[in-house]
This record gives sequence, structure tokens and C-alpha cells, in this order.
Amino acid sequence: MGRLDDKVAIITGAASGIGLATARRFAAEGAKVVVADVADEAGTALADEIGGTYVHVDVADEASVQAMYARVVEVYGGVDVLFNNAGISPADDDSILTTGLDAWRRVQDVNLTSVYLCCKYGIPLLLERGGGSIINTASFVAVVGSATSQVSYTASKGGVLAMSRELGVQFARQGIRVNALCPGPVNTPLLQELFAKDPERAARRLVHIPMGRFAEPEEIASAVLFLASDDASFVTSSTFLVDGGIDAAYVTPL
Repeated sequence: MGRLDDKVAIITGAASGIGLATARRFAAEGAKVVVADVADEAGTALADEIGGTYVHVDVADEASVQAMYARVVEVYGGVDVLFNNAGISPADDDSILTTGLDAWRRVQDVNLTSVYLCCKYGIPLLLERGGGSIINTASFVAVVGSATSQVSYTASKGGVLAMSRELGVQFARQGIRVNALCPGPVNTPLLQELFAKDPERAARRLVHIPMGRFAEPEEIASAVLFLASDDASFVTSSTFLVDGGIDAAYVTPL
């Protein structure tokens, strides 16, 4: 018996990083996984690998999100778990003194508006099932200041955290749990690209982690599985930190 047997789970940003690791873990635990992404080739390959369904979705576009849910209902009849994980952290999102309005808006749309849209149109489907679990990817930077400037990213993740708390309270008695996953830095393609482009900036992240290393995507996937499963039946509106101790540490910046 798996921890998610016969559950239908949608994962946005599923084609790489945390989403990829979580899709594999959910499938191994018995879930029917919807791989939602804009990376069609990688997303289709993953869906084929785990026996799931790939759906192309622009999470910042209302019609695209609605179409995603329509497809899921068509294929599976409903949904039980939403892992709203898609996000970006582009290079032009930096100090507030240098980040342009276009970069600010682009990050807010993909990181925050997407969670609003996925919850807005996903919650009614969870209510039809009598409840379910929503995990929204925030970040440790929603709790503590980032060691590197990324003003729109940090603000967007703070918004995800606050919205998750409100939704968790609002829908708790209707059987829907909503939690904000707050990972520390994770060894994903995004972080590897940062290392390649700016090793000094990447090193400033590492020095703040008491464990002295970055998380692996599979470690974050284990936390998502817990929040998605009935093991977390009394966990809602939480700031679920998986950050290697960053939030509790005091380290002098480089």
C-alpha cells in the first residue's frame, strides 16, 4: 500500500528539480500524477516514465490554468492533491535599486499569481471530493532575508506564505489542508546555473546553511509527500521549513 494510493495529484513545474523528484515519489506511492509544465518534451517523457498524464500549462495565464483542470477532470474525474510548485528566479531580479518593473511583474505573475489561479480553480474540485491537500512552494526567504538580492522573488514567496495561511484557515473545516513548503537552497538546475554564472553569489548562500550543503530535490520531495498524505492530517496553514537550519542560525555574511 502506498501513502497516496488512488489519489490524483497535480504538480506544476513538474518537469525538473523539486517537481520532477516529487512526481516520481508520488507515483511510487500510488498516486495518479498530472505532470504540468511548459517544457513539453521533458514533461511528456516524465509522464510516460511514471504512468501519468502530461498537461502543458502556463501557470500565469487564467485560461491555461482552467484548461489544465478541465483536462484533469476529463482524464481522472477529479483531483485530491495540488502541489503548486512552478516558479522562476531570473537573473534580472536583483536589488530593488536595479530590478526593473518588467522583471518584477514577470516574477510575481509566475510565482504568486500562479498560486492564486491554481488555488482559485483547484479548490472547488477538492471540495467536490470532500477535501484534499494543497502544498504551495514558498521559500525560506519568506521567513528570513535572502543572502543574495532577489527582491521580486522574495516578495512573491512571502505572498505565497501569507496566502497559504489564509486559505488553510478558511477551508480547514471543509477538509482542505493548505501548507506552505519553505525549502532552503536546493541542488537543482536553477542553482547549478547560478554556480556556473556567479560562484561568489552562490557561495554566499552556502555559508548560511548549518548543515554545510544544499538540499537534494529528493529530500524536499519527501517533505511534500508527508504534507500530501494522511500522515499530515492535522497539519494546515503551516510554514513548513525544510532549510537545513537556516532560519535558526546566525552567521556573519561574507
